[in-house]
Amino acid sequence: MAVYFILTPIQSAFPDNFMPSSRHISFVSRFCPPRKSCHDWIGPPDKYSNLRPVHFYIPENESPLEQKLRELRQETQEWNQQFWANQNLTFLKEKEKFIDSRLKAKGLELRAESGQKATLNAEEMADFYKEFLSKNFQKHMYYNRDWYKRNFAITFFMGKVALERIWNKLRLKRKKTSN
Repeated sequence: MAVYFILTPIQSAFPDNFMPSSRHISFVSRFCPPRKSCHDWIGPPDKYSNLRPVHFYIPENESPLEQKLRELRQETQEWNQQFWANQNLTFLKEKEKFIDSRLKAKGLELRAESGQKATLNAEEMADFYKEFLSKNFQKHMYYNRDWYKRNFAITFFMGKVALERIWNKLRLKRKKTSN
């Protein structure tokens, strides 16, 4: 049975409270499409990025242009997975720090006497969300710019692949009619 590999900044064997660095670049998902599948398969959501990884189908007679398209799609997926895993982990770390600092400022403990984790109200959390979005505005702007560039390149290559396939079908028809 083949194993499905994805590059992300997470190692799935790490505990939930582990905050990975960019050094951790791979994890193995148990997701595996059927061997005879002729389509791309979408896996379960990644624990850290919340994105669904894709297992790309590789046809036996893949042309160099089709291969370039597939590799561009894979690279974009890995880039996207890594960005959102890092962004989500940063968000969670900063959120915990914010909650801790606000609770300490109020003279409260992280856990109530009942053992339940103390929380802040929606208005207090809104301050955090606004601050986090403002602080990360530039990063999100660059992400969106790169996301559109990558998707435009993928769409462009998809058009080229479609034209290549049409051209190959026309050539095949001409050969059959000339014989």
